[in-house]
Amino acid sequence: MANHELAKIFYEMALLFEMDDVAFKPRAFEKASLAIGSLDTDVCDIYRTGGVKALEAIPDVGRGVAERIEEYLKTHHIKDYERMKKKIPVDLEGLKSIEGVGPKTIKLLWQKLKIRTVSDLEKAARSGKIRGIPSLGQKTEENILKGIEFVKKAGGRFLLGDIYGLVKEIEMRLSKLPGVEQAIAAGSIRRMKETIGDADFLVISSKPKPVMEFFLSMPEVVHVYAHGETKSMVKLKNGLDCDLRVVPKESFGAALNYFTGSKDHNVELRKIAIKKGMKLSEYGLFKGKKQIAGRTEEDLYKALGFRYIEPEMRENTGEIEASRNGRLPKNLVGYDDLKGDLQTQTNWTDGSNSIEDMARSAKAKGLEYICITDHTRSLAMTGGADEKKLERQGHAIDSVNRRLRGKGMTVLKGAEVNIMADGSLDIADQALARLDCVGAAVHSHFKMSQSDMTKRIIRAMENPHVDVLFHPTGRLINRRAPYEVDMDEVIRAAKRTGTILEIDASPERLDVKDEYIRKCVAAGVKLVIDSDAHSVNGFGDLKFGIGQARRGWAESGDILNTKRLKEFLKAIA
Repeated sequence: MANHELAKIFYEMALLFEMDDVAFKPRAFEKASLAIGSLDTDVCDIYRTGGVKALEAIPDVGRGVAERIEEYLKTHHIKDYERMKKKIPVDLEGLKSIEGVGPKTIKLLWQKLKIRTVSDLEKAARSGKIRGIPSLGQKTEENILKGIEFVKKAGGRFLLGDIYGLVKEIEMRLSKLPGVEQAIAAGSIRRMKETIGDADFLVISSKPKPVMEFFLSMPEVVHVYAHGETKSMVKLKNGLDCDLRVVPKESFGAALNYFTGSKDHNVELRKIAIKKGMKLSEYGLFKGKKQIAGRTEEDLYKALGFRYIEPEMRENTGEIEASRNGRLPKNLVGYDDLKGDLQTQTNWTDGSNSIEDMARSAKAKGLEYICITDHTRSLAMTGGADEKKLERQGHAIDSVNRRLRGKGMTVLKGAEVNIMADGSLDIADQALARLDCVGAAVHSHFKMSQSDMTKRIIRAMENPHVDVLFHPTGRLINRRAPYEVDMDEVIRAAKRTGTILEIDASPERLDVKDEYIRKCVAAGVKLVIDSDAHSVNGFGDLKFGIGQARRGWAESGDILNTKRLKEFLKAIA
């Protein structure tokens, strides 16, 4: 939990420094926030074993940040953060979630209209007060209202990546308790949904009372809704509601199936059970009073006449019929199947770490190759590369590969090339031809019509040097809607041109979404799953992209970076 809190604090400090035009610190604190938020280890444990020096060993954590972590761990406060917050006492997280509302705008809105919250912002926008601020105007006011409506539709759900680590940590704590035979997080997090409403934990234990007491006393708990012998409900500090149920061993599979969902999938299973003269509930599958199945999910599906359906596929979108007819994917892509990562950024542009550091971190995560895809020149704010910089980076990659020879890791030369408004690319073809793998992406002019955006993207895909279309719809989950693009046309163009479509595993993107993955699979369009890592900690996000691919029924053969390096290069040649 300390990791989550500190990542949030340092992110807000980055915004506050940016508001005050402080040089260098905004980026430094943003990097520290990303590094701490994606750590696999609790900062409490790191500090306990080595103090401030051990904290400084975390990538992108300097002395100043390390000392603030120490201060937080000792006092649960960071004085200069609280002092900065008092100057501009606003809901930074909420306001920043509205597309187009950045740090400078937040500060201006506070100074001119004393806007603290999204509710204040909406009132001001609806009453026409924002257009009265000369540097903003009517168009900004209209865009703010659109952004607020988009966030409202998200319904206050959490990004999968924002809470996955905490939920898995609680699952592990529960599983280690004396008397606990099995513990698992069910619900939408088990189905690897893009956003999560709440968390459900199921436990088999012969001693439910101490399990309940432990759950209620966790340091993250701020409110107890209910407390019973075998069921409790709490709210965590981050706002997530969590339920815990202790269930008997003979019903565990049925309960796991029920609480995993989805609701529509479960309703369909219950209908099928009724047609077979049986009754299905969270307690088991019964024929009269006799329990037919329920100890495991596998037994449950088998008793109903189906092959086991993986949790990620349980949305009642054809998986039950496919299971009945033997048409489920036979080799759904696995969480350890990836051999490479084709979108990684380094400190040559807006990443945090060197080429070699990224390569060694990827190797530690079990990968065999990565492609360096720093931004190109039209993204000036990232220090994007032109042709000469790409050439210099290529020489640097050659040096890294010489040092890594025989270590089981190869670094490929690439770029995340910007697709201009007319569909041309911002790097010359001659330079692109020298790269191992070229990704192209839209980073500007998001408001184009569907027809123009589709033509723009397809023109880029028709460039013979473009191998992969990165994050094809440009969405930022809960923050920015996808741009208007006809994905059916894009998929047809991908089939025609041999362009690979990306599943961007960054939790805020998870782009493309599952329904388009299924269409790609059906059309024979190949995909890759990339981390979009901007630091050495970013490779941990690959599991979210794999979950997304599984939700889209993708098999290992549909994902090109499940191939070894030589096979992959041959496939994209």
